[in-house]
Amino acid sequence: MRLRALVHAAKAGLAYFGVVFAAGFLLGTLRVLFLIPRLGESSAVLLELPIMLAVSWMACRWLITRFDVPTALVARLVMGGLAFAVLMTAEVSVSVIGFGRTLSAHLEQYRQFPALIGLAGQIAFAMFPVIQQSSGPR
Repeated sequence: MRLRALVHAAKAGLAYFGVVFAAGFLLGTLRVLFLIPRLGESSAVLLELPIMLAVSWMACRWLITRFDVPTALVARLVMGGLAFAVLMTAEVSVSVIGFGRTLSAHLEQYRQFPALIGLAGQIAFAMFPVIQQSSGPR
């Protein structure tokens, strides 16, 4: 695989993170302000997740085309893996800096159902470039 293809995949991964993080920030704000008080945290996350997965799927497809990411497994893993790594770093940063949690308090959240649902969605987000592998540009 040529270096140029990996650079395209990395750029696509960073853009993928940016688009999905922005959508997640917006939807997360709505979830916290409006849905959680009315439905509870688990129900709110379960309502938000399909929307986030749909946004992620469409953003992934568009960015694969936009950045001409090859169908090679390595390129798709770079795109999804980089997007996931930056997303998780941003999530920890918002938790620690924005909400004043310690790293251990942030990680402790993953013992609760809503956080596990969110993590499952984030793993799906990371895998979408590979799942869409057969339908992207060559």
